[in-house]
Amino acid sequence: MAPRTGNSQKRSALTPDGTPARRQKRSALTHRNPAPLQGRGGHLPAEGEGAELREAEGNASQPRTAPAPTHLSHPAAAAPLLLLAHGSRDPRHAATVESLADAIRALRPELPVTTAYLDHCAPRIAQVAPRLTEAIAVPLLLNRAFHAKHDIPAALRAAGSTIPVADVLGPSPLLLDALDRRLAETGLDVTDPSVRARTGIVLAAAGSSDPAANATTRAVAATWQRTRGWAAVTTAYASATAPTVPDALTTLRHTPTVHTTAVAPYLLAPGLLPDRIATAAAPADHLALPLGAAPELAHLVLTRHAEAATAAPTARTA
Repeated sequence: MAPRTGNSQKRSALTPDGTPARRQKRSALTHRNPAPLQGRGGHLPAEGEGAELREAEGNASQPRTAPAPTHLSHPAAAAPLLLLAHGSRDPRHAATVESLADAIRALRPELPVTTAYLDHCAPRIAQVAPRLTEAIAVPLLLNRAFHAKHDIPAALRAAGSTIPVADVLGPSPLLLDALDRRLAETGLDVTDPSVRARTGIVLAAAGSSDPAANATTRAVAATWQRTRGWAAVTTAYASATAPTVPDALTTLRHTPTVHTTAVAPYLLAPGLLPDRIATAAAPADHLALPLGAAPELAHLVLTRHAEAATAAPTARTA
């Protein structure tokens, strides 16, 4: 298939909170509707999607993900929420994290929500965790890679904190809903099965030196393709491993069923790696924004908080 030329690229401009500066034509799914996007054929994602994705990373026994209720009866569910983000020198990163925290507060006004960062941004974990002795920490991470396995536990130990730490956000059907939302914002009609059947997507992640984390990203791509009916979904990475975004787009263009290409960043907030992906995605027909403060992310954080609350006090840091 010959490379596409002209002005076919449809992209979303970026604002500090990770939402589009200019809203383009989209389906009936907008930021003003906080409900998760519907899946293939206009139905909610199959209940088994979450279990299948978790099985791919050796965690099938965990509860399947569902939108968090706005009221939880478990006493520990009232425990304050500590959002743990990586941090970045790019100010858009912290702005997006704070926008997500605001979205969570809107869903659960009675729940205290505090943010802390591993690096670059303030406040750091050591400044916050020691005084939140009754809190539950939720890492704003998509994969269980080095930051989840080592950096966050080490930072909490160094702060003298033994608060429970929830599971990472991914994988989850809610993340697929958020990815659909971001693609819809580019003008791609994600609700039309015929459009999905001719669209190939590059799921562009940060990349990791941990093979298990990259395998989980590939499992997310495979599940997204199978359950939502895309012509193809392939992975690419901004660092650490191959393939690159241009290589993945070349592969899609040689796929007979693919007539439209899109790049969907599998990243939470703007910064160096999302910018690198955006530059590499220039030949694509559609380029989505990072997940940002999507409503699905707010629901997912509350779900992880509730899961950890149910498991407390056994889910403690080492």
